[in-house]
Amino acid sequence: MTTPRTGTGPLAGLRVVELAGLGPAPLACMLLADLGADVVRVDRPGAQPLSGDPARDLLNRNRRCLSVDLKQPAGRDVVLDLVRRADVLIEGFRPGVTERLGLGPDDCAAVNPRLVYGRMTGWGQDGPLAQRAGHDIDYIALTGALHATARPGQRPTPPLNLLGDFGGGALFLAFGVLAAVLEARGSGQGQVVDAAIVDGTAVLATMIWSLRDQGLWRDEPATNLLDGGAPFYDVYECADGGHLAVGALEQRFYAELVKHSGAELDPAQQYDARTWPQQRETLAALFRTRARDEWAAVFAGTDACVAPVLEWSEAPAHPHLAERATFTETGGVPQPAPAPRFSRTPAPAVRPPRAADADTESVLDELGLDLATLRDQGVVP
Repeated sequence: MTTPRTGTGPLAGLRVVELAGLGPAPLACMLLADLGADVVRVDRPGAQPLSGDPARDLLNRNRRCLSVDLKQPAGRDVVLDLVRRADVLIEGFRPGVTERLGLGPDDCAAVNPRLVYGRMTGWGQDGPLAQRAGHDIDYIALTGALHATARPGQRPTPPLNLLGDFGGGALFLAFGVLAAVLEARGSGQGQVVDAAIVDGTAVLATMIWSLRDQGLWRDEPATNLLDGGAPFYDVYECADGGHLAVGALEQRFYAELVKHSGAELDPAQQYDARTWPQQRETLAALFRTRARDEWAAVFAGTDACVAPVLEWSEAPAHPHLAERATFTETGGVPQPAPAPRFSRTPAPAVRPPRAADADTESVLDELGLDLATLRDQGVVP
């Protein structure tokens, strides 16, 4: 890290130290690395992450990796050497863990006052639950967001871990870190970024809070425009067991839906909630008369806002996604391509994830440290 890797992308030259963790923090670091940041991932020797082999975990792509025993003073010093030359450190431990390791915000600020210290947790750095364990499903449950995924008479359905871990967590961590880096370049001072999944998920639901304030959203699940309550914003089964996603919210799009589907519905009654059960019954019966891809062909080229619900294996081959290269393949592994896109400073080519200690020797060499000595001390494998 004394000599940052050169490359392309809008974040080329940004230097990040990542203390290896789970889920949202790795995704945030992946986003930074995808756009050209030099991210060095520090793993614990012999760690067995829930995500499996680090060398096959796509969240670890575009990194350099080394293994260091952080519980040893010499291991801590290796990280502080990295911090001296970095712009950002990101960690995803419970509050207080890095402080006990001698790598907390004050320890790092002592060697680099300009450092932005990104902290990723579910509950946040303070509050009654700060020290409690939790996972994505718990965090989104507390914000009200999980409640909104229920159907009448059914339990809420977890939206994978996309809403909490990655939407409310990783994206807000990356956003906050970059905002703090921008500020530090003017002030010369770093700061701590406290990114909590509960906070980010709450912000993602701002529009729903606005609708509730205006009396346009009910807390009863599946009674609203965007939660499956409206028959023109829902998922329908087709004759072959496939599904169609219908999102004809606006009147002109609903008129297109009625026209091209041949449904015997009156577009003028679209927003009359008294007719919604009949609208739903009509559409459900109609969509069960043809296979998914037949309906996709019917709506192709229209503004009816209808799309086939694709399986994971189908998505990369969809003509639109294929032409935009939304997915890429590196080392024989299909995966999403970096996003967003930049006209002048495009993201560099994706590099596959590497073993946890793949770059230990080269990174230590950049720091002027002797691998053999640290190995003899048991600091590195």
